[in-house]
Amino acid sequence: QLQFVESGGGLVQPGGSLRLSCAASGFTLGSYTISWFRQAPGKERERVGCTMGSDGTTDFADSVKGRFTITRDNAKNTVDLQMDSLETDDTGVYYCAAAQGGCSNNIYLYAYWGQGTQVTVSS
Repeated sequence: QLQFVESGGGLVQPGGSLRLSCAASGFTLGSYTISWFRQAPGKERERVGCTMGSDGTTDFADSVKGRFTITRDNAKNTVDLQMDSLETDDTGVYYCAAAQGGCSNNIYLYAYWGQGTQVTVSS
């Protein structure tokens, strides 16, 4: 069975950090581009960052640039999202997703999705 399993969400105060992890099973991350998306209540799903399958290059939305980093470990078949200096606007359900080709905001290009993990930033 092909799937992503996410972990690491939770409640954190503004300024805090969280690390999300996405583990693939049934397929190898290998050449896939892996993106992290988030969806806040009442808002559309937005891509916050990605790591290219071709060369590991990362790209981030302006709203998280300098605060979020992505690391991938192809040997462990995992991709992590490190989130620092968290803000209340970072609250939402976070998803990892895999696609062929480059980083894209088009969710329909992503073949595999995690189940989502809740991140709540609140004092």
